[in-house]
Amino acid sequence: MQQSGVPYFSQWETPDMTLPVVAEGAQALLGDPLWRHSGAATIEEYVRWAVNVCGMACLKMILAARGEIHPTLELARACTAYGGYVVNDVDASIKGLIYAPFVRFVSDRFALGAETMTGVQATALPDILSKRRFFIASVHPGIRWPEREPPAKGGHLVLVTAASPQTIRFHNPSGHDTASQADVTLPLAAFDRFFANRGISVDG
Repeated sequence: MQQSGVPYFSQWETPDMTLPVVAEGAQALLGDPLWRHSGAATIEEYVRWAVNVCGMACLKMILAARGEIHPTLELARACTAYGGYVVNDVDASIKGLIYAPFVRFVSDRFALGAETMTGVQATALPDILSKRRFFIASVHPGIRWPEREPPAKGGHLVLVTAASPQTIRFHNPSGHDTASQADVTLPLAAFDRFFANRGISVDG
């Protein structure tokens, strides 16, 4: 497949922070020198959110494809106001992305048509992408290492930009190197091992 032409953004401001985060947890992001670009008020706010904003990174890429650049945490705050994230100040946990509020958020704020989809077979993705430009897919984060067998499906979001009956192409907000970040191309059957059969179709 050809390159998508869709700008790539990581969920970390420094894209090569993935392996430190995998090894050390979110605290590794205290060493991200570009954290201010996220729109966070403090580095602690950045660290708290960055591990939860794969969906906002996908939205940022969709918006960038039409020429709009928004800081990731500004998108996250706005989405939270719609219920797309639930923030627990007692234990500092963040729940989300919650699909239905996200769909309302992108419709209201950016005039993007979007639809929550469940029970989606990987083989249906080419047809879905013939109707809408993007599909935000729930996959296991281990998809950055497609040769490995995932322990489960889902838990992470990637931005699918093209699919054929044989092949799929996507941007992964937590890829760990160039090959696993932008315009990743995999056999559809390999993608299916990580795919939780749900996601959000979005207009361009």
